[in-house]
Amino acid sequence: MPRAPATSTLATERRWLEGLHRRYHHPRFITPDPLEFVHRYDEPDDREVVGLIASALAYGNVTAMRPAIGRVLDPLGARPAATIAAWTPRRVRRTYAGFRYRFTDADTLGGLLVAARRVRRTRGSLDACLATHATPTDDDAFAALGGLVDELHAAAGAPLTHLIPHPRGGSACKRLCLWLRWMVRCDAVDPGGWTGVAPSQLVMPLDTHVFQIAQRRGWTRRRTPNGAAALEVTTHLRRLCPRDPLRYDFAITRPGIRREPADI
Repeated sequence: MPRAPATSTLATERRWLEGLHRRYHHPRFITPDPLEFVHRYDEPDDREVVGLIASALAYGNVTAMRPAIGRVLDPLGARPAATIAAWTPRRVRRTYAGFRYRFTDADTLGGLLVAARRVRRTRGSLDACLATHATPTDDDAFAALGGLVDELHAAAGAPLTHLIPHPRGGSACKRLCLWLRWMVRCDAVDPGGWTGVAPSQLVMPLDTHVFQIAQRRGWTRRRTPNGAAALEVTTHLRRLCPRDPLRYDFAITRPGIRREPADI
């Protein structure tokens, strides 16, 4: 993708991004995104559990990632939230004994599911937990997300740092930010349903590909795709769409996934 001219205006950026949005922001482009798993469920409580699982495992090659997510979801049946609520921690760990996907083994996966079960039992939902740590005056969702991560870590009984890192560690928390986008935004692509934070507070899910685009377009001057870079990119996108800075996230990532040119 060519570097944006130094004189590029917000209007130029908006035209480019709106062109991507018109082309790619449609349900037919969701596959093979792990978001596809969330769309299989209608109830918000199922979606938040499935979204947590799918986003936590959304790393590595997509051809290996999708079967791994499927192996976790299949035993949970048609109502994953109810299944997890009914299972004891021992049942969870027995069900997934022997599971491994790259860096995630059975103990870590079991810890994630047990943590989700315990936090949901205590707070009512993961969204309610997020809301407990959020304030309307927060510029971004990192503080609220950090509170949710603290509660999940405390409830897990196993280290979860790789699956759900904490924002205060400097990580961009790409997969957690992706999960929040799925759960908070509501349109043809993102199912939504959460109200714990507003769409305007979402942080850009920053991976290497998006970071390279952001550097070329001048959205960040950072040299590494960390939390500070994610906030810089989000700040720029908020200038284009204050109420919904992640409006363009899905569309930005499609050309790379589909190996298509992004120039419009």
